[in-house]
Amino acid sequence: MKGIYLLVAKVKKRIKVKIGALGKIKFNKGNYIYIGSAQNNLERRIERHLRNKKKKQWHIDYLLENLSVEVTKVFYKKAKKSEEYETANELLKTEIPVLSFGCSDCKCKSHY
Repeated sequence: MKGIYLLVAKVKKRIKVKIGALGKIKFNKGNYIYIGSAQNNLERRIERHLRNKKKKQWHIDYLLENLSVEVTKVFYKKAKKSEEYETANELLKTEIPVLSFGCSDCKCKSHY
């Protein structure tokens, strides 16, 4: 299946995490939404994110590695990649973004 997905992650306490080339980022306690897409094998991409052991490839991998973070919900749907960007930009209207997180391959402000 091709589509987009949203991971709802709960950060249980204030943490600072080194996120690849972005460097150290502070995450306050609370819930965060990560937006991603997979244009092949959507289900496998989500399963990968939920695994404990994996090679870090995306920004979200660095965050989810922290023991104070857990994925609490997953939403997904069949969609074109462009819907990933549209969804990220819609969330910017009501949510506070972690700038540059998860969007190194596009011009969005954030995917979290």
